[in-house]
Amino acid sequence: MNSKKQTPVKYYVGIDVGSASVRAALVDEFGAVVAHADQPIQIWEPQPDHYEQSSADIWAACCSVTKKVVCGVDASRIRGVGFDATCSLVVVDKQFQPLAVNCEGQNYRNVIMWMDHRAVSQVERINATQHRVLSYVGGVMSVEMQPPKLLWIKENLKESCWEKAGYFFDLPDFLSWKATGVTARSLCTVVCKWTYTSDGGWDDSFWKMIGLEDLVKDKYEKIGNHVLSPGESVGNGLTPEAAKDLGLPEGIAVAASLIDAHAGGLGVIGADVKGHNLPCENQPITSRVAMICGTSSCHMGVSETPIFVPGVWGPYYSAMVPGLWLNEGGQSATGKLIDHVVRGHVTFLELQSKAAASAHSIYTYLNSHLDLIKKSLPVGFLTVDLHVWPDFHGNRSPLTDLTLKGMVVGLTLSRGLDELALIYLATIQAIALGTRHILEAMEAAGHHINTLFLCGGLSKNPLFVQMHADITGKPVVLSKEVESVLVGAAILGACASGDFASIQEAMAKMGKIGRVVQPNHEHKRFYDKKYEVFLKLVEHQREYRSIMNSC
Repeated sequence: MNSKKQTPVKYYVGIDVGSASVRAALVDEFGAVVAHADQPIQIWEPQPDHYEQSSADIWAACCSVTKKVVCGVDASRIRGVGFDATCSLVVVDKQFQPLAVNCEGQNYRNVIMWMDHRAVSQVERINATQHRVLSYVGGVMSVEMQPPKLLWIKENLKESCWEKAGYFFDLPDFLSWKATGVTARSLCTVVCKWTYTSDGGWDDSFWKMIGLEDLVKDKYEKIGNHVLSPGESVGNGLTPEAAKDLGLPEGIAVAASLIDAHAGGLGVIGADVKGHNLPCENQPITSRVAMICGTSSCHMGVSETPIFVPGVWGPYYSAMVPGLWLNEGGQSATGKLIDHVVRGHVTFLELQSKAAASAHSIYTYLNSHLDLIKKSLPVGFLTVDLHVWPDFHGNRSPLTDLTLKGMVVGLTLSRGLDELALIYLATIQAIALGTRHILEAMEAAGHHINTLFLCGGLSKNPLFVQMHADITGKPVVLSKEVESVLVGAAILGACASGDFASIQEAMAKMGKIGRVVQPNHEHKRFYDKKYEVFLKLVEHQREYRSIMNSC
């Protein structure tokens, strides 16, 4: 018998730094996660709206999880490494040593997290300039972007931090520097969070106008004057020191990085959908939105020409998929909000005890409890008299209003497990209604969206997924690999290795569909009415505020 010699499978390492943990995966050339590991990282909250981390703690966790996933694997078959991370701000001095971003002078706390809202005053002044670069962030800059944070550092930590700083990195770029010794930045980070434009680069007039002219003087060395496309190979690959730290051979290709949400988008949005009876089949990927749902949620839509969506970030050219423009909607607190609502309820300890006794997670238990109390009704209809406005941490899209607060309408004196399950359901529905609000803004501006692709931790919750399908009226595609963000990071490493001709080719081969969840169109009228109430809630909040401001 003739037998062909099998070619050894190629592997890539994807490393993802989320808000509370670092994860790594060994992914094969077909997009299958072969090994996976995670490790928590520390968050400091020295005062309200201040969230800080340590770049040393983050890098140590990256090394630990990477060593675990490559243990026992033939190193010659590992071809590339890709990083993604939250868009947090890392500050180091001229010798690349950490600098404190706090008044306490704690140098190891040198990262201002993405969700830190300390720079509210600074972002208000930046937005008041109405500078032309703001048109690329939905018309209004978010406090979660880097310019307001840089201005806050200059105004509050001038001697201890600003004047000593050698480099300001977005966290994904810090990781690629740590791995290669090269300070190049990713087009993804500088375009999405720093106002760099793919055609014109940095705009001197913007930085001078907002009071950060210092950055212009040194030709932007501190924030990046060498920019690479995501997936492009950085330097000469892993340095000897980084290779030892990570447990990998020296010289392995390292890719220009992505923000974590964008890596998730990369891992799902380009998957082959043939045979799944989806409206996006035989349509360009511009008909799809990738939704990355974790602590917060991001809604990533691409277009062939720039589309300016009020209240939605972008358009950013080639920031996720090369050659396409990206718009990015978002909700600042989703997984964090659900946790906040459930864990803060008076019945949480009872829930925790019963879930543990049944060997289920608290959310699996709550989903089962809702099925018990629904009687003959569809589960979603249980909230006919209970409504939530979900902006407990301000509104990122499409209203871009940091000052908005959360609202709950329909509370009673009852305080049992039934009531906890109902407020949990109403919160999930509110998040899905917020997604509908974002999609409608994108569609009104010119996007044509017919399918949602979900990934991230919340996509593991079937109730969360079904509510998004029912409330938006669009089918939801779940990837075969739950860890789509890690697959996206690995796709970067695959491109840097040269094994694929383009990111699009790698996306199509490594992104795989798992399950499709269809909307129940019989429930459309109910959710249309819920959406009417949803929009009324914010109207009333603004009306109440106007009345109180007139005092």
